[in-house]
Amino acid sequence: MNNFSWAWTYVKPNWRGMLVASLLLLVNSGLFLVNPYLIGLIVDQVIYANQGQLLIPIILTMVAAALIRTVVRYTYQMMFEQISQNSLFRLRQDLYHKVSELDFEYFNHTRVGDIMARMTGDTDAIRHFIGWVSYNIVESVVWFVCAIIAMGAINIPLTIALVAVTPLIFIFARRLVKESSAKFFDIRESFSRLNSMVEENIGGNRVVKAFAQEAFEVEKFDLHNDDFKQKNLASADVTRRFMPWLEGFAGSLSVITLVLGGYLVIRGSISIGDLVAFNSYLWMLNNPMRMSGWLLNDVQRFQAACIKIRDLLTTQSRIPVSAHEDIPAVKGQVEFKDVSFKFADDPNFAVLNNVSFKAEVGQTIGIIGETGSGKSTLVNLIGRFYDATEGEVLIDGHNIKEYPVRFLRNHISMVMQDVFLFSNTISDNIAFGDPYTSQENIKRMAAVADADAFISRMPDGYGTIVGERGVGLSGGQKQRISLARALTKVPSILILDDTTSAVDMETEAKIQQGLSEVTELTTTFIIAHRISSVREADLILMLDKGSIVERGTHSQLIAQRGRYYRLYQKQLGMEIAEDEVVSTLTETTSS
Repeated sequence: MNNFSWAWTYVKPNWRGMLVASLLLLVNSGLFLVNPYLIGLIVDQVIYANQGQLLIPIILTMVAAALIRTVVRYTYQMMFEQISQNSLFRLRQDLYHKVSELDFEYFNHTRVGDIMARMTGDTDAIRHFIGWVSYNIVESVVWFVCAIIAMGAINIPLTIALVAVTPLIFIFARRLVKESSAKFFDIRESFSRLNSMVEENIGGNRVVKAFAQEAFEVEKFDLHNDDFKQKNLASADVTRRFMPWLEGFAGSLSVITLVLGGYLVIRGSISIGDLVAFNSYLWMLNNPMRMSGWLLNDVQRFQAACIKIRDLLTTQSRIPVSAHEDIPAVKGQVEFKDVSFKFADDPNFAVLNNVSFKAEVGQTIGIIGETGSGKSTLVNLIGRFYDATEGEVLIDGHNIKEYPVRFLRNHISMVMQDVFLFSNTISDNIAFGDPYTSQENIKRMAAVADADAFISRMPDGYGTIVGERGVGLSGGQKQRISLARALTKVPSILILDDTTSAVDMETEAKIQQGLSEVTELTTTFIIAHRISSVREADLILMLDKGSIVERGTHSQLIAQRGRYYRLYQKQLGMEIAEDEVVSTLTETTSS
């Protein structure tokens, strides 16, 4: 399917409006034929034949035709604009739905600025094509054909002489298209880079200011901005080099008309009025040729935009949608069987390697290990943000791939390592997990997350608007609001990825106490660097380079005197008393 056919799929729902607008366009073009003919009558009949009584009727007819043209042109222009806006609405819907469905892998390798460029600049280029360029192309073609017919009715030899020159104009227009096409792709890529740079800089403005790098970032912006300017100038240079030739050829037609037409008038082949009318029709012929360069430029811009947007719309998620529909509600049993995982762009490096464990419903699983050991990747497989490369992940005994993705995630709540809050009220941020939850439940879950106290002290309490990404809140406050948001969902599986890293030990203890009261039937995964966060877990997994190197309860792992034990020593800042070890060994043996 070419780009024009593809764009038509968005216009098609408004085909009736498009048909009416096109018919009005034809009426308008037909009305343009009236005035040149009437001007010829004025010259021949009113001036030379001295029939003054025809002047007023002719002028009134010209005024009426002009008024009708104005109304008709306004009507079909507005109809085309409305159709273009409706088409743009549908296109943006499809784009947003597609972006919301794409997996983590896509966003790992795609700049946010590039996506924004497609959803703004590229969609507007398509709207411009549908709402302005398309009808101008049709109008130009109709004018061109009507003008040739009207001119041929006056004098065929003179018309043939003029038409013989027009192919030269289209040859130049074709060369313009060929040279400008690549330029528009360059502009598009440059705009995407500029957009990404601005988006990142605004999002990271606090980091920029903290490191006093404003001048460096401004200099970097200037480089991107200058590149965008140069790309546009290069495109404009192509247009400016060709447009004078197009204008010159179009203007040469008037010279040919005056020379040959004057000769025909002298010979008596046509009247002066016919020559005047012929010259007026020539304007209808010239206008499309003059506009051809600009319209072809817009067509190239449209083509470049279509390629980028269609590329996004046809991007397939690496997480296929399950065809199974008769899946029971998720209870929360989770099992990994020999699971390995590699990112698609680095197939030689295993992030996870032969991971196996089983979590029963209601159990708490602690996952600990150094940065980069694969902890976050492991829990991301549970939410099916990625699919395992080898092995299988089971939920309640079913392969996770059997579950529809949305169905699965509706039973999982997750507090991610990189906490994100929306620029909205605290209440709405917490309710995001369950938009239909009550205010009472919002406050209850905030209390569980030890957030109710500091929220209540804010000027507007739960109605306080947090800045974009939670600007204005401390790291610990954002983590606690994010935890409350996860709990409002009442999930079967709860994943906490380094959720309490920014709170003190006392606050962490309060949160753990609150969690134990509301997650009795919830299978909970806690990723942490601090052993205090996972100490009470039913099973602790210690990861290193993607493999489970130790597993057990806190007591069992202390008794093993392995890596977990050494990490515990390090975090305590002292050696574990020998009697605690002996006590732990005795407890383990007896159990």
